[in-house]
Amino acid sequence: MLEEFLEAKPLYYDKIDYTRMPRVYKKIKRYLPTPKIVHIIGTNGKGTTGRFLASALHNLRLSVGHYTSPHILNFNERIWLNGIDIENAKLQELHIQLQNILNKADSDALSYFEYTTLLAILAYKECEYVVMEAGLGGEHDATAVFDKVLTLVTPIAHDHQAFLGNSIKEIATTKLKAIQNSAILAEQKELEVYAVADELSHLKSLNIQRLDSFIDDEDRSKIDKIKERLNIENYLVQNLSLSVAALNFLNISYDEKSFQNSRLFGRLTHVSENIIIDVGHNPLAAAAIKNILAPEKYILIYNTYKDKEYQKILKILKPIVSHVQIIEIDEQRIESKVQLKKSLNDLEIEYSLFKKTIDTQNYLVFGSFSVVESFLKRYLKYE
Repeated sequence: MLEEFLEAKPLYYDKIDYTRMPRVYKKIKRYLPTPKIVHIIGTNGKGTTGRFLASALHNLRLSVGHYTSPHILNFNERIWLNGIDIENAKLQELHIQLQNILNKADSDALSYFEYTTLLAILAYKECEYVVMEAGLGGEHDATAVFDKVLTLVTPIAHDHQAFLGNSIKEIATTKLKAIQNSAILAEQKELEVYAVADELSHLKSLNIQRLDSFIDDEDRSKIDKIKERLNIENYLVQNLSLSVAALNFLNISYDEKSFQNSRLFGRLTHVSENIIIDVGHNPLAAAAIKNILAPEKYILIYNTYKDKEYQKILKILKPIVSHVQIIEIDEQRIESKVQLKKSLNDLEIEYSLFKKTIDTQNYLVFGSFSVVESFLKRYLKYE
């Protein structure tokens, strides 16, 4: 069974063998489908950008898949096909198929994400287009092995420094090296990203262009209408614009109705009148949320991984936080309560442990996919 097989694989590694996925892919490439792949790299907004684009392609009657990660509640969320998440029976069928393609040593050696990436490409056998979101990074990501028709670059910022580098230049270089031929850059807050893109474009003869090269006044008018029709928050407009730029690059006509049913669950989602969930987990996401929700105050249901810039995140969110409730997460990577409480004390933010009690105050559940998953499963009984 796929579930048991994946549970035996670690979700995270202190060190990653970057040669493994390319090596295995080279062995089995002839058995895999070759749809037109739009690759999405960056730090924030990959999921929503991908869903905007995939939904538009689907609504325009093209066969399309959207591969995203991680999932919130069910693994099936990662493999979206023509408007719906993949079914369990199909997953089991694909697992058997992949087991027959791989030898046992490679099957056992592949990481959780590497294996599920290969599973996804098999699921998209009949697709004309696949929108494929990178996991951790860029050039060494499991998704980088496939041939791509286009790469979309969402805003790049500090995140996953242990794997990507400590400076924006290092992080941007690692991510942008995934570009094979053509790419469109979203507007970047870190100007150094543009310098890295220009350098790589020159060195590797890449066609890297900025968003405005593919968006004209007619597009902007359409985007405004789509925003109004779908009630899209301001921070998502750039992601929508990037997906429109991709359609223009691909010479695919669209209209205001092309983006119906394109909202991605878990991104500033109201699960009740007074509870908002968001899977963001870095300063860029925190800043976007603060700008949208201010000046309202929220009880922040929160926890964090040790490697996240949680002091900076909490400092950014402080103006909209009346109180923090620390939710229990049973994972090795979670920061100790002692350290988290110290940061909250230093920032003079009141806190307590989450007691499973929700009243009529405003709540924001934020910190990671694990925080949102834990809250939804344990306290709102989501299935």
